[in-house]
Amino acid sequence: MTRPARVVVVGDVITDVVAVLSGPLAAGSDTAADISIGGGGQAANTAAWIAAQGVDVTLVGAVGDDDAGRDRMVELEGAGVDCALDRVEDVPTGTVIVLATDGERTMVSQRGANLRLSAEHVERALAAVPDAGHLHLSAYTLLDAGSRGAGLRALAVARERGLTTSVDAASAAPLRRLGAAAFLGWVRDVDLLLVNADEATVLAGGLDPAAQGRALSATARRVVVKRGAAGAVWVDRSAPVCVAPARRVAVVDVTGAGDAFAAGLLTAWLGGAAPTAALNRATDLGALAVSTAGARPRP
Repeated sequence: MTRPARVVVVGDVITDVVAVLSGPLAAGSDTAADISIGGGGQAANTAAWIAAQGVDVTLVGAVGDDDAGRDRMVELEGAGVDCALDRVEDVPTGTVIVLATDGERTMVSQRGANLRLSAEHVERALAAVPDAGHLHLSAYTLLDAGSRGAGLRALAVARERGLTTSVDAASAAPLRRLGAAAFLGWVRDVDLLLVNADEATVLAGGLDPAAQGRALSATARRVVVKRGAAGAVWVDRSAPVCVAPARRVAVVDVTGAGDAFAAGLLTAWLGGAAPTAALNRATDLGALAVSTAGARPRP
């Protein structure tokens, strides 16, 4: 494999308040938990995991002009991420409360400054990285009406410049509210679409994973269906289906696992790895992420 050209990641920057629960949530009462506060956001996490693989990466997003925004930027720069973050006045940096237990996570979100990401900022940020070879978009940017123009402009500029493109479908619930047709129209002809099992069902129906991937490959040139403990499936319009098993590890916190998976997949694939090798690298990083608390790679 070769070292990939710079990757530009566009999307959300978040403060994660992660509570790893000791047992089932006792609604209306108390539940013991290990609680931590740190950096999160699908795009920011993916960028941090890409940087940890030794690949140049620029994160394009928006934070508030507040302490949380400054902290998130310092964390990312310390992790080796080049930050092109718009500092938005009078709007807080986004925050997510994550309740993690039994291999599942429930998120309560305040999108904050992420909703203010503008097409103009994205265009300026992309113009500043002439060495970029690939653009990866977190679909949260498309799923929120306030930032949708920025996400669409990111994909348009990438196509104009001849960059390869990938999109992570982000979250099943907003996809369901939005409707599959609109989303698939926005991401048509991207080079790689990443979906988890729930997202695949929203977008392609209740088929088996390979059939979901084949259905979605009418929109994207390549589709990866992430199936958690059941592994992952790669579907290419013009090649055989590839399947990779998941790594068996003790699960501590699944927050950021899909973002680590995406980083492993992208860095391997962009470096010339075949689909099976790229899936294996992705599942390696996903396993590493779930075996520790928090959404980012450890220093």
